[in-house]
Amino acid sequence: MRRFSWLLLGGVLLPFAAGAQPIEGLYVSGGAGANLLMNQPLTPSPALGALGGGNLQYNAGAAFEGSVGYGFGNGFRLELEGDEMMNSLSARAGALLPSTVSGSTQDYGFMANALFDLDIGSRYVFPYFGVGLGYQWTNFGNLRVTTPAAGSDFTGNGTAGSLAGQGIVGLAFPVPHVPGLSITTEYRFLGLIGPEHFGATLGPIGAAGHAIGTQEVSDNLNQMFMVGLRYAFSVKPPPITPAAASPPPAAPAPAPARTYLVFFDWDRADLSDRARQIIAEAAANAAHIAETRITVNGYTDRSGSAHANQALSLRRANAVAAELVRDGVAKDMITIKGFGETHPLVATAAGVREPQNRRVEIIIGNAAEDAKKPQT
Repeated sequence: MRRFSWLLLGGVLLPFAAGAQPIEGLYVSGGAGANLLMNQPLTPSPALGALGGGNLQYNAGAAFEGSVGYGFGNGFRLELEGDEMMNSLSARAGALLPSTVSGSTQDYGFMANALFDLDIGSRYVFPYFGVGLGYQWTNFGNLRVTTPAAGSDFTGNGTAGSLAGQGIVGLAFPVPHVPGLSITTEYRFLGLIGPEHFGATLGPIGAAGHAIGTQEVSDNLNQMFMVGLRYAFSVKPPPITPAAASPPPAAPAPAPARTYLVFFDWDRADLSDRARQIIAEAAANAAHIAETRITVNGYTDRSGSAHANQALSLRRANAVAAELVRDGVAKDMITIKGFGETHPLVATAAGVREPQNRRVEIIIGNAAEDAKKPQT
């Protein structure tokens, strides 16, 4: 029966060995639940008389376990477990005779477990399974079987130990917003590998019994259904990804530079009515441009000497700048330059009077943009 139980458990678990939900590092766990202690056959003994061998039968009891383990990050875990199971005697200890019973057993010990976590593609549940090997003790606490038909009172006391093995199947449910913490549910099948012995007495009902030697229990098989918590210390909260910063609003494109041309009569620097209209228009447009910078460049044609033409170009530029100031432009916004007969609009030979070369250029542009331009 015992071998069949272990083979059945292994056959159920092996198909689930798929991917792993890795725990890496130290963890602790604990659980509590119900324990079903299966019938314990008493080895037949002549000392039992009419009781024969019979079974010790138990009520459902409580089970507790606590473990410390280490995960290797690939699904495999090793842990050391301490456990305790308690069950009270429930039925008769005789093959056919009605009896009244009392007393309990307490199983406790330690197990070394090897487990494997599974990844089934869900972040909400992770199955796992494992096996364990260890040592368990059983304390038979004043077991008493009173059988009126036989007129006998049977008692048993003592503590026995044996090697033990177990199989574990469980589900882990990670707790949201608490990294490393999981709720676990488990089924455990734990059996002692060897028989156990305890001392017994037998006597008439109501009288002192006499020792009948050591009694042998051939099976100690436990089925546990447990709920618990597991905490892995190495699990860290996911990094907080900062929200992508919105790019700063693009600076408005600087207004393109605008150029106004004012023309002069030969060898003159005074302004005509048309010239004043053009200058007034330039001043009005400059008022609508932020960080405005105004450059006033004066030119002449190629008649006359270069020295005289240089002076004439400055007089013309100053005349236009003064008119801009009268039209409301701040004086410190204006840069005045004279280029004489250089940079003609129309190329001519020396000494030629060309009206289009007798001019002043008013250049209105953004100061930041102008600062990027090479100086002429």
